Formats: sequence, C-alpha cells, structure tokens
Amino acid sequence: MSELLLAEAVGFTRSGDLVFDPVDVRLERGKALVIAGPNGSGKTTLLRLLAGILTPACGKLERHGSLAFLGHLAAVKGDLTVRENLEFTVRFCAHPGMPVNQALARVGLAGLGLRPARALSAGQKRRVGLACLLVARREIWLLDEPYASLDDVGGELVDSLLEQHLAGGGAVALSTHQRQPRLNTDPGRLLIRPAARGGE
Repeated sequence: MSELLLAEAVGFTRSGDLVFDPVDVRLERGKALVIAGPNGSGKTTLLRLLAGILTPACGKLERHGSLAFLGHLAAVKGDLTVRENLEFTVRFCAHPGMPVNQALARVGLAGLGLRPARALSAGQKRRVGLACLLVARREIWLLDEPYASLDDVGGELVDSLLEQHLAGGGAVALSTHQRQPRLNTDPGRLLIRPAARGGE
C-alpha cells in the first residue's frame, strides 16, 4: 500500500471552537508534505493530531505505517548522555535502524556520545533529535520545525535526511516558517487556515 496516512476533514477544538478549518491529509510512500500557515494557525496542533498525541474533534484518521514525531523543542533528557538518549530511543522501537555511532556521525555529532545532553547547544540538541529518527526505523516522519536552531549546514543535513528517508519508501509531513525543504522532487503543500470564531 502506497498510502501510509490518511486524514479526512480532521479538526481540533479548544474551548469548544475549532482551531483551524478541517483539512484532508494524504501521505504516500516517497512523498513529502509541507504544512504552512501563519503563526498560531494550528500547524503544530495538526501534526500532533496526525501523530496521535491529540484526538481529532471531527473527521477520520487512518495510519498504515510506523510513526515518529519530532517536536519543535528538542526531546532530549538532559541528565543522560547523547548516547544514552539514542539508546533509550532504540529500546522503545520495534524496528531498530542505524547503529548509534553511525547515526551520531551522520548528524555531525561524532565524538560527543558521552557528553551530557544538557551541555549541548540548541543546534546540537536538534541534531540529537534527528539522530533519533535514524536509530529507530519508522515509515512516517512528522516534523515540527525541523530546521529550528540549525545553521545552513544543518539545514542541508535535514534536506539530505529527508531525501534518504523518501528514497527508502518513507513519507514526511513537516511544518516550517524558516527554510523550505530543498528536495529533488517538490513536496506537496497544505495551507492551514485559522477557523473563524462565532460571529467573525
């Protein structure tokens, strides 16, 4: 099946009001989708809905593949070393991927495996998050601002990892208001519109 995730007219309510106009999302193998919209429009909320962190208030959502979610903030445990953070991810994944040392080298953190995560810069923490995507093999990547805290070289790294994932039959949905993905094949684009409040 080429379709890994399908959402039909999904929406989310806060205090009884829709956050954004309900949307349709279709993620297929080898395809990327950029979720766009102004700040506060609901891009992060939509990604969390697709990931199963939040429950849709309306619509239908189906997933047909394993899933990884990388949030806007680096999900690293500061009291663990870089290596221990990745090993923690591997233990909770049914399908381990790239070996830890190889993943660290791939994201530019070779030699930092024993460093406490709290001692890393924001950009290095983002790279640890990217390495977590590599050590745990999952078909669907949902990425909230994956270019955040990264310089131009880091942005090129993200693009390279996306290309590699898509070439392997994976699918990606991401939000970004900074750098746009520079891929061999142009990604699809979904514009999120804030829902009108009553009387507006």
